[in-house]
Parts: sequence; C-alpha cells; structure tokens
Amino acid sequence: MSTTAATASAAALPVESSTATLAGKALTIGLVGLALTAIGLFVSGAQIVATSYLVGITYWVAIAIGLLLLVLIHHITDASWSVVIRRQWEHALSAFTWLAVLFLPLLILAWMKPGLIWPWMDLGHEIHGGGTVGADVLYQKKSGFLSLKMFTGATLIFFGTWIWLSARLRQASFAQDADGDAKWTHKNRVTSALGIPLTALTLSFAAIYWVKSLEYHWFSTMYGVWFFTNCMRGGLSVGIIMMMWLLNRGDYKGGVYNANHLHCISTLAFAFTVFWAYITFSQYFLIWNANVPEETFWYNLREVNADGTPNQWKYVGIIAILFGHFFVPFLLMLSYRFKTTPHIIRRIALWILAVILVDLCYNILPALKDAHGDPQPFFSITLVWVLTSVIGIGGVCAWSYLKSFPTTKLIPIRDPRVVESLTHHE
Repeated sequence: MSTTAATASAAALPVESSTATLAGKALTIGLVGLALTAIGLFVSGAQIVATSYLVGITYWVAIAIGLLLLVLIHHITDASWSVVIRRQWEHALSAFTWLAVLFLPLLILAWMKPGLIWPWMDLGHEIHGGGTVGADVLYQKKSGFLSLKMFTGATLIFFGTWIWLSARLRQASFAQDADGDAKWTHKNRVTSALGIPLTALTLSFAAIYWVKSLEYHWFSTMYGVWFFTNCMRGGLSVGIIMMMWLLNRGDYKGGVYNANHLHCISTLAFAFTVFWAYITFSQYFLIWNANVPEETFWYNLREVNADGTPNQWKYVGIIAILFGHFFVPFLLMLSYRFKTTPHIIRRIALWILAVILVDLCYNILPALKDAHGDPQPFFSITLVWVLTSVIGIGGVCAWSYLKSFPTTKLIPIRDPRVVESLTHHE
C-alpha cells in the first residue's frame, strides 16, 4: 500500500464506536478501584491508605510525565520516526487534568490532618530518637521549603504546568490535521523549548516534595534524575503497549506501522534501562562510600530492622529492584528480535511497569514505621491498597485516553514529516 493510501486509511478509520465500550469499562474499573481504596480507610486507617494512595497517584503521574516528555523531545528534535505514534501519546496527556483532581484528596488530608502522611507538616510530631519536628535542627534549616503552604502551592503549579503544556501540544497537533499549516509544527517546537526545562524542574520538585520529603532527614542530589528515569521508562512502556494494542486491533496495519517504529521505541526503552541503572547505582555507591549517617540511614532502614535482623525490603531491593528493574529487561532487550517481536516486547514493557511500581513502593512505603522504628513490611495489607489505588487511578487514566482517542485522526495526517515516518527505514 502506498503512503498516500495508508494515510487516507488512517484518516477514515471509524474508531468512536469501537472505543466507547472500552472507555465505559475502564471508567467502571477505575471507580471500583477507588471505591475499594476508600473502604480501606475503615479497614486499615487513614495513614496506611493515604500513603498507599500516594504510591498509586505518583505512579500514574510518572507515566503521564514520561509521555509528555516523549512529545516534547519529539518536537524539539524534529524527529520523523515517531510521527505516526505520537498521536497516542497526545491522547494520553488528557489524563493530567484527572490526575490533578485525584491528587486533591491528599492535599485536603494534608490540611485536615497535618503530619499524617508527611511528618514534617506537624511540628509537634515526635521523631524517632527523641524530640519533635519543630525542635529538629534539620527541619529548621529546611523549614522555608518544607511548609504546608509551599507544598500546596508547588503541587498546584506542577499540575498547572503539565496541564498547560499538554493542552498547547494537543491543540496545535490536532489543529494541523484540519489545515495542514506548518505554523502548528513551529508552535509545538517553541512550546517544547520552554516545556522541557519546565517539565524537568517540576518533576524533580514533585519527587522531592511528594516522595523524598517523607523522610526529610535524607539527602540525595540524584533523586530528581532517578524519578525522571522512571518517568521515561514508564512512558515508553505504555507507548509500546499502545502500539501493540492498535496493531492487534488492525489500526496500525495497511502501511501505517512497520517494525522499525517498534525497534526505535524499544531501543529508547533499553537506553533508559541502562540510564536508570547508572543513576541508581551512583546514588547507592556515593552514599555507601561517604558513609554519612544522614544519608546511610535511608538504605539501612530498607535492609535491617532495629534489632539488626534483615527485613523484607532488603530482598525487595536485591531481587526486584536490582535484578527485576535492570538485569532482566537489560538482558532481554539486548536482542534485536526481542525488541521487534510484538508479543515479546509487550511482555517486557508490562514487566518494566510492574517493577516501576515496586520501585515506588520501595521509596514510599518504608516511611510507615511501627513503634520500634521498623518499616511496614512489603507483603502486608498495605500492598492491597496500593493495588486498588493503582487500578482505580489507572482506570480513570485509561478512560481519559479512550475518550480522547476518537476525537481526531489516528495519526497526524498533515504533519510535515508524516511520509518520512510512514516509510521509516524502509
């Protein structure tokens, strides 16, 4: 099939009826997941459920940020290979508005019960080792940054920035389908030039405020980059799954898709797997080598209990994080065949998404401590509320994507580089 015929086929595809049912099912699953999470408040208490919910919302925000960065990078580099798959990333960006709404319960809870999730919000909160947050010299030195008003304002700025950038990118891309004017391509390049540094700053501060500040004594200069790598790996994995879904439905057949598109996005996923390993190892090695108590306690907490016995997090770190997050996907994606075989790369993408969730659990859940200062075990009722939160928020995100899907063409049919993309490396 010629590139003209392929473009026409994609433009004429009747997708609305085929996704309406899926959108309804996704929303139903999402609402059920959120309802089960709410029931958890009466089963396990507000602190455990709210912290579990923080894992879920951070997980999906990270994926959405990764997809936003993929669109921004596409435009700033004037990439051609990703034109035909970029539209699906743009549809997924519609979820940012709903993620902002779904984050509101945590903000409301932070104002109603300060210190319940983030201990530093309650100056009278007793810290392990004696004393209170208000009397803690480390908090006093960081109090200008760690304040409830600052936290709230920053969170609103984070979501406002992501929603604004997404809206500009989507509006210009969709408008180009109608008139084919190259000014929309230029507009998105300008947006991307501004959007990349804005997104880099906001995702870094979001990771510090939402996750790192749970244990505010800890110091790490690599935390924002660690979160960035998980965002990119999550966004790329979801992008691969979207491609395989559309390929199986028949949308990407007839000349729209070729194996080189899959190879490019899979190679990027491979590259960020290596980058994640570099950042994570560097953070661990520098803290281990310096051996400063203000830094090493964070890893000690995730290896041994107060009595010196190993805890569950030690094995999560060694097995799931070290091997699951790096060695398994790294060794599999060394193979060209694995990167270009749809059912194999889809399974690898699902694996990466699963271990990103475990990584976030590893960073967030040990902040829940018992009377002895030992972290909440990984395999506990808390994991149930993590899963219900992920399913609930994920269902809403999928619904948002599926609702946006039929509102425009399958691919950017009048993008200046659409023909290059359709014939990528052929």
